Amino acid sequence: MREGSSRSSPVVAAAVRTRSADGDRRPSTARPSAATVGSLCVLAASVLWGTTGTAATFAPGVGPLAIGAVAMGLGGLLQALTAWAHIARERRPLRACGGTVALGALAVAVYPLAFYTSMRLAGVAVGTVVSLGTAPLASALIERVLDGGSLTQRWKAGAALGVLGTVLLCAAETLGAGSAARGGSAAETVLGVCLGLVAATTYALYSWAAHRLITRGISSRAAMGTVFGLGGVLLLPVLLATGAPLLASWTNAAVGTYMALVPMFTGYVLFGWGLTHVRASTATTLTLLEPAVAAVLAVLIVGEHLPGVGWLGVGLVGAGLTVLTWRGSAGA
Repeated sequence: MREGSSRSSPVVAAAVRTRSADGDRRPSTARPSAATVGSLCVLAASVLWGTTGTAATFAPGVGPLAIGAVAMGLGGLLQALTAWAHIARERRPLRACGGTVALGALAVAVYPLAFYTSMRLAGVAVGTVVSLGTAPLASALIERVLDGGSLTQRWKAGAALGVLGTVLLCAAETLGAGSAARGGSAAETVLGVCLGLVAATTYALYSWAAHRLITRGISSRAAMGTVFGLGGVLLLPVLLATGAPLLASWTNAAVGTYMALVPMFTGYVLFGWGLTHVRASTATTLTLLEPAVAAVLAVLIVGEHLPGVGWLGVGLVGAGLTVLTWRGSAGA
């Protein structure tokens, strides 16, 4: 999944600025046909990420902690396994950045637990939009505090739109306009929104940690494999404690397998391929498709009802993210 700020996503920007040890190439040198393929890869990854909330609803007997642990836990371990050669080759610089690695791994472990619980309490559409829609704002604030970066007028405008959109979404759900299908209370919705903000913050934190590793000369595959792999290890106890319902039926097991292999593992592979052919600003803008996919699937498949004010909130969040990431044709 992705973070934007007053600049493009930290991980994305670092990946496209440098030629890493795993052979990443600058997207600016890509031919038009390659850029088209790259854009399609990013869009495909965004669609896969947007299906996670809806997929989780097919295993109602599985708690959100188990869903989060199996999705990011097993998916993270798979990322580490496929990047093992890079991790082993760069183990010394990774050890030298142990604090950053630990922070990123902890954020990876907390993120799915907060994210899926948020969706269970507030609904798929709102949980996804709050968690993902406010992550770019959290990323900008983290960069401001930890790196001393300045907040531009572009960021302030995007933040205002994003916050307003989130408030409208929360208002629509809290007033009960969109909770008929879930039967959730206003208190559950508010708690779900708060957990969505926790998810957004941890999402931004592990992005910042990976960015810090990459800018210190560690390849993107080694950095992401290490952070996600250790995060997966931290999630294993949660999976062991809560994951029994995943084995209670073939449907539950299929949902868990899908979450780990498709959105978390395959989605990140597709996104990585896309970044070899398109600029960071283009990739970040394309991934705005994810919350839109989540909201539409929640309405069409889950049966949630999002009123007009809620859709206006989705639109404002999307507009805010566009302001934060759009650089015009020169940055495409």
